[in-house]
Amino acid sequence: MKLVSRLALALALATPVATVVPPAPAAAQALSPSVGKPLQAAQAAARAGNNQAALNAIDQARKAASTPAERRAVAQMAAYVHTQARNYGRAAAELEAIGAPPAQLAPLYYQARQYDKAIAAAQRSGQTTIIAQSYLMQGKAAEAAKIYQQMVDRSPNNVNALSNLAAAQYKAGDRAAYQQTVTRLIRLDPSPQRWRTLLGEMKGERMSREAKLGLFHLMRQTGSLNSRADVEEFAKLAITGGQPGAAAAAIEEAVKAGTIEANDPTFQRLAEAARQRQQQVSSQVAAQAGSPQTAFDAGNALLGAGRFQQATAAFITAQKGPKAQEATLYRGISELLAGNPASARATLSGISSGPLADIANLWVLYASTRS
Repeated sequence: MKLVSRLALALALATPVATVVPPAPAAAQALSPSVGKPLQAAQAAARAGNNQAALNAIDQARKAASTPAERRAVAQMAAYVHTQARNYGRAAAELEAIGAPPAQLAPLYYQARQYDKAIAAAQRSGQTTIIAQSYLMQGKAAEAAKIYQQMVDRSPNNVNALSNLAAAQYKAGDRAAYQQTVTRLIRLDPSPQRWRTLLGEMKGERMSREAKLGLFHLMRQTGSLNSRADVEEFAKLAITGGQPGAAAAAIEEAVKAGTIEANDPTFQRLAEAARQRQQQVSSQVAAQAGSPQTAFDAGNALLGAGRFQQATAAFITAQKGPKAQEATLYRGISELLAGNPASARATLSGISSGPLADIANLWVLYASTRS
């Protein structure tokens, strides 16, 4: 399975913030009224969201400016207005014209997607995060990874640096290094928010039903199944995947958490369908569990019913059948849900390649936080 390319952006630090402040009041006092008053009007208009009025006032002040100090004040106010309007390229041009320091220009260049300029300015000002993120946005992931690795070497427990390193390693195609970094990251911070960041963007990728259902089970276990859309998708997957009991349980949990309304008709219908389907699949377990050809379906029904030890036994039988790797994945999940993280890690570690390997690795990582 191919993890999402968007994961790199999901893991990355927040975009560097480009801020420009208007001229200080003391500086404004030194301006002639023909310059100072339009600049005050421009600032007020920008704060009110009237950018065109702000720009008109700046044009008036620019025409009246006759000294270097006045021209500098006009450029600073113009940069402020353009930044408020998110016209970062024009803001950078205004400040560049008056010799602004690279530390102020680099974030503006980055926001304007002028990455070569952002890198050059950040190199002069020592803003390494902007350098690395600019490389990442240019598709130069290997160069970005080198810089993030240096940050991690200086601060090994910095979760933000590790997040960015993982993003760069993934985009560079260094899967082994990526897996190591994500493992370090989750062990440092196994919070629901961290798992949500890691798992949330994976849902949109093309993968088998068994892989996606395994992903949603992990979202449920890590507290990441917290949106109406995710609960609905998980419920539908669980029903069609032969684990309808899990769908009913997830809907009940979502109602208790306030994620969905108890009287939501969509989920009322899904819950009822899940309960009826669970009765059907449960009635077939005894006939299916003993044969490698059908034990996978039995294991799914038992897992959905929350009978994890019995599900484990059925999946062990299914490992000899046509869905051996899928059975291995869900055997490991069942072992973990039954309270046996060591057994789960051993089972899931057996999936070292193939379309389920990434999901299995994430479950191994989760199991390592449950010991």
